[in-house]
Amino acid sequence: MPIYVYWGEDDFAIEKAVTVLRDRILDPLWLSFNYTAFPPEQADAVIQALNQVMTPTFGAGGRLVWLINTTLCQHCPENVLAELQRTLSVIPENSFLLLTSRNKPDERLKATKLLKQSAQEFREFSLIPPWKTELLVQAVNQAAQTVGVKLTPQTAELLAESVGNDTRLLYNEMEKLRLYIAGSNKPLDVKTVTALVRNTTQNTLQLSAAIRTGDTAKALGIVADLINASEPGLRIVATLIGQFRTWLLVKIMMETGERNPQAIAQAAEINNPKRIYFLQQEVKSLSVQQLISSLPLLLELEVSLKQGASETSALQTKVIELCQVCQGN
Repeated sequence: MPIYVYWGEDDFAIEKAVTVLRDRILDPLWLSFNYTAFPPEQADAVIQALNQVMTPTFGAGGRLVWLINTTLCQHCPENVLAELQRTLSVIPENSFLLLTSRNKPDERLKATKLLKQSAQEFREFSLIPPWKTELLVQAVNQAAQTVGVKLTPQTAELLAESVGNDTRLLYNEMEKLRLYIAGSNKPLDVKTVTALVRNTTQNTLQLSAAIRTGDTAKALGIVADLINASEPGLRIVATLIGQFRTWLLVKIMMETGERNPQAIAQAAEINNPKRIYFLQQEVKSLSVQQLISSLPLLLELEVSLKQGASETSALQTKVIELCQVCQGN
């Protein structure tokens, strides 16, 4: 059926997918007649969209009706569900219904089950966890290929460290690099990328390292730099949680006497076993108990930020506490 459901936290990737779908369905000359978008604040958006998608197209191309940031897969009144059940199976072949949302669909909801059964595409656009560096490098290489920029393995890793899982920032930086090289076929070198690309995720990883070594002054300096660069506090916490979780799993495997890098990598959910040696060196000076004690502090930090606490104060306080834990205090 001509129904598409896109959801997830990667807003930029969803926007790109919507653009591709829109360009494929609509004739530019008939755009104003056949394209309708309903914002989430419109009270009767779902009913209006279902009525609109049943309207025959005008002129050439198809019709696209888009429910933006809809909550239909989180909450669906009975009258709306009845309208969905009546309409979805009889949408004209040349009309397309698109639903997008940041929130994960509630699989228990009747509306979600119906849409999942009916949709031609029911797709998640999730952000890559900041600590999954191999997937971040893959995303960088894919973006470089799409934009037309040549990278070396070193520059791909540097970009992954610099932009993290921010897809919008990744493509913005790629476009900047493409303009800079002006059609050159030579791969970009590390010096050029370092000079041109804004680096925030690398600083967050540096923050993890400073906390691990108990260097409070350095850690607080990095926190200040991140805040000045407008790096979201929750993104900083996500990277820290991922890093400490990985360190804990590696340390536990070491304590049990496991020496096989493949086994440790599998337990720690690391795609590249070659990273295990370096992770083992990083956690040599820490105990399992220190790493375990760090995770509740990070959870407290995440909760306080979600409840609206001051990012600067919350981050500084918890970073000091984390440094003290890693110092053995």
